[in-house]
Amino acid sequence: MNITRINSPCFSKRTRKLSKIKFLVIHYTGMQSKRVSIKRLISKKHKVSCHYLIDRSGKIIQMVDENKIAWHAGKSKWKNFINLNSSSLGIELVNRGHKWGYQSFSKDQINQLVRLSHKLKRKYKIKRSNILGHSDISPLRKNDPGEKFPWLKLQKKGLGIWYKIKKKYQVKKKLNNKKIRNEFFQNLHKFGYRYFSKKNPKKTDKLIVKSFQSRFRQGKISGSIDLECLKISENLARNTKI
Repeated sequence: MNITRINSPCFSKRTRKLSKIKFLVIHYTGMQSKRVSIKRLISKKHKVSCHYLIDRSGKIIQMVDENKIAWHAGKSKWKNFINLNSSSLGIELVNRGHKWGYQSFSKDQINQLVRLSHKLKRKYKIKRSNILGHSDISPLRKNDPGEKFPWLKLQKKGLGIWYKIKKKYQVKKKLNNKKIRNEFFQNLHKFGYRYFSKKNPKKTDKLIVKSFQSRFRQGKISGSIDLECLKISENLARNTKI
């Protein structure tokens, strides 16, 4: 695998134990171009970085050593982990994102992501359920890599999780019953999502639902819990090894 190097100064100076690396977090750059993205990722002013960047031609650029804590996740939670910078590797995919004209990810880009992810997964013994998107761990403020990211394709390659439900469910009907709402969020909590109460509704619940839908029900991102979402959440909670 050919990997080039552009060093970013934006990382914590202390070296971490490699055994602390438990997660891969996938992002999109969300900027106008590769050039602008790299400029931001090496800027001392903006204080943001990643371990790897993959451009649309599939070129892989390493920006921070794996034993260093890159600043890519920010305020975040997953399972019992908080502030996932310290326990993760961050991979940025060049894509203009929702602000600048969200693109489908290129075939070369995803193929190289799969190769790199497999290498890192083996090296650090990362569980497939710990391969995540930025919106999974920071759903109140992030929506990348978004609804065009091919999570199902990655799952078929042994990366990330997916679900199996036997039939299509009616997605138009909202399930507003509080018991149903609580059941859905209890399912999400079992396999990793945070930033909500399992029993008491919050105004930000809709952002959590959208994050879930952008990964697992990409055809309809409404922010509302329907029967299909409930069934998907049940299957994930039942079959995902924590």
